[in-house]
Amino acid sequence: MRPTLVFQGQVAGPDAFEQGCLRSAAALARAGVGEGDVVALLMRNSPLAIELMIAARHLGAQWCPVNWHFKGDEVRYIIGNSGARVFIADAALLADLPGLDTGDAKVFVARGAVPGVPAWEPLRDATPPIASPAAPPRGAMFYTSGTTGRPKGIVRQPMTPAQLQANVAMRRAAYGVEPGMRALLSAPWYHSAPNSYALGLVQESGTLFLEERFDAERTLQLVDEHRLTHAYLVPTMYVRLLALPPDVRARYDLGSMRFVCSTGSPCPPDVKRRMIDWWGPVINECYGASELGYMTLLTSEQALRKPGSAGLPLPGVVLKILDDEGREQPPGTPGLIYIDQPASPDFSYVGNAGARAQMERDGLKTMGDVGYLDDEGFLFIVDRQADMVISGGVNIYPVEIEHVLQGMPGVADCAVFGIPDDEFGEALAAAVQPVPGPAGAALTAEGVRAWLHERIAGFKVPKVVTLHAQLPREETGKIFKRRLREPYWAGRERRV
Repeated sequence: MRPTLVFQGQVAGPDAFEQGCLRSAAALARAGVGEGDVVALLMRNSPLAIELMIAARHLGAQWCPVNWHFKGDEVRYIIGNSGARVFIADAALLADLPGLDTGDAKVFVARGAVPGVPAWEPLRDATPPIASPAAPPRGAMFYTSGTTGRPKGIVRQPMTPAQLQANVAMRRAAYGVEPGMRALLSAPWYHSAPNSYALGLVQESGTLFLEERFDAERTLQLVDEHRLTHAYLVPTMYVRLLALPPDVRARYDLGSMRFVCSTGSPCPPDVKRRMIDWWGPVINECYGASELGYMTLLTSEQALRKPGSAGLPLPGVVLKILDDEGREQPPGTPGLIYIDQPASPDFSYVGNAGARAQMERDGLKTMGDVGYLDDEGFLFIVDRQADMVISGGVNIYPVEIEHVLQGMPGVADCAVFGIPDDEFGEALAAAVQPVPGPAGAALTAEGVRAWLHERIAGFKVPKVVTLHAQLPREETGKIFKRRLREPYWAGRERRV
């Protein structure tokens, strides 16, 4: 692993990066981190974030990237639930969380100073490089929510040599990673796909142009100026790139680009076609999950021939469409998507073994997505069994928001669900039933949104809030979310 990282005009060459990783690994070990432990990282995109990821991996520990949009209670929960031995945060992010309860975790500040908190970089620089060989890696501990409301941490088993080899092959197929690549990453590294993308590039010793945030025209400038060959982009970024004025788009030469990978949320066929018309046949899309890894790949040529498809199974992947009784469905018949991805080690959820068990049938696992295979084996996703919403590539679970909203004075009940959004793919809507009386009468849509903004990350706050005297309910009394969703999706081919 001898990559070159370019960040804000500063270049970290292979020697500097390797030494930083080995010193950070030694410093983490001195702080008590060992095999199977967790290092929580609240950090924006930076070479130091990538370095700490590799350092934790060297120790056989899991790195736990924390979403930097989270508020204090959300961050506190993840640190405590993960059992993190060490918590490292960017100074600017930690300063916005005064009084944060980090429990028993040792806390360090990076990329700046916070009074009373030891700085990471001086400690790392004063620590000799670790001499012990790397332990079997476990991967990241990503937090993914579920029907119980609170996010669940993914606990990985150590990778076997066969899984390590299969994992490298999977990244080469899904991301197009290869030796000598010059790649751009501007998506937040705390998401599983950008995190995995960075790891894949590091393993291939390529050059990573790491941006703190996405900017449409700067993306074109970087590709043109540095003759970039690879990039990780998501459909929302495609939409913003396509929105640039024609004269701006024509200003830059993108002919060096060989492979763009897109994951996280389905790309609308028209958006993909326009990107292919502009960038050429370099746009590739993968379908996968944080728990299970990547399942399918759709190339540009396939996308033009099979618009709306999620692609063909990656090499080694077993993919089946099963009904509720576990019977395999014929082509064209929807059912639950079940897979086995040999590149992904087994996992469990922190303190929630039951949730993991519910996903499995006959050695295959499902995330609750509904789809079908056509007569050529291409996967088409038509719906989700669960309520999860993917907005701009971010997984959002409505029940978590509902639990917070139900604590708002004046709210009797509520339902949060996904609605179509031209830029982000999906957005959130909340249907709220006020309590009778003055408290309920005082509720407004903007008041509900403002109340939520104070308590949860902004991307979880519903874009649309509607008030209902009575919410539609099934005979069991459960809110009939499908009736609430249907008007927003009427006339659309896609349901997700």
